[in-house]
Amino acid sequence: MNKFYKRFLFLILLVVVISGIVIYSTVDIHTLRNLDKFQPWSIALAVFAVGLGMFFDGSRLMHMVKISNEKITLYQAVQVIFGNYFLALLTPGATGGAVAQLMFLRHAGVPTGKATVLVIVRTLLSILFLVVCMPFIFLHDAGIIPGVSNETLMGITLTAFAVILAIILGARRGYLDYVVVKCSKRMKNEKRRKLFAFYRDTKSAINLLSQAPKCMLLVFIESGLNLLCIYAIVPCLLLGLGVTDADWYTVMGRMIFLNMLLYFTPTPGGSGIAEGGFVLLFSETVPAGTVGIVAVCWRLIAEYIPFLIGLYYTLTVFGRDFLNRQLNK
Repeated sequence: MNKFYKRFLFLILLVVVISGIVIYSTVDIHTLRNLDKFQPWSIALAVFAVGLGMFFDGSRLMHMVKISNEKITLYQAVQVIFGNYFLALLTPGATGGAVAQLMFLRHAGVPTGKATVLVIVRTLLSILFLVVCMPFIFLHDAGIIPGVSNETLMGITLTAFAVILAIILGARRGYLDYVVVKCSKRMKNEKRRKLFAFYRDTKSAINLLSQAPKCMLLVFIESGLNLLCIYAIVPCLLLGLGVTDADWYTVMGRMIFLNMLLYFTPTPGGSGIAEGGFVLLFSETVPAGTVGIVAVCWRLIAEYIPFLIGLYYTLTVFGRDFLNRQLNK
């Protein structure tokens, strides 16, 4: 059995096991009674929210490509997006997502150097939007993590934001060049080359961000709309369960907080941590006995269905042999 099928079967097994554990550990005597109130239209609404989010994601990618003086179609942008979901779920820490984006952008005719920069910019803008949202979440939602004060979380967020700004300004003006050279002196040649290549690509990404500020502001807004639409899956599912009096500000804030954490998790696509975090954050908001089911439905709509679409595009465009070569690297 080749490496692709091994990883694919492992992922399916992992998803099934995690989903089973989450549902089994959260089901109680109230489950059937609350599920009996569920309205199927909320599934369609959740799928529509994801589709709208994908549209904004494709639109922002097209605008970024245009800023780099290249051009791709909306269909090619969609392939990039779904390809990202596919390889991100097959690799630890979602590292394969960046590889998939590069593959599809190069296939669309974007040069490798520009494609690398676009992937970095796309990720940076998403993280930046989430970081900007954090202070508003902590000011509104007290005790989001048991045992950790919101003041501590706010301090961590503001520190992270300051570090991001310092890196951007330092790279833009060349202040970080000396730091990178200094850090690389004791590294082996291969690691040194990788560090220099990453730093060069990061500087190029920052230059692209500052090249067309008005266009980048539009891309930043589209990044936010993309993420908010995808996070709206949970409010859609809650409405289907008859939850109408929830604090939707808190619900969306906790979805933003959870997905911010998922950017830095080591498991493929955040599997396990996403479901566990959801149960922790929403056990008091979701009707009794249904929090695990809602967590699994959220992951199914937000990650696993796009994963299967990404699988189709990857195999259609590149073939299984190409995919095997990528996973064996």
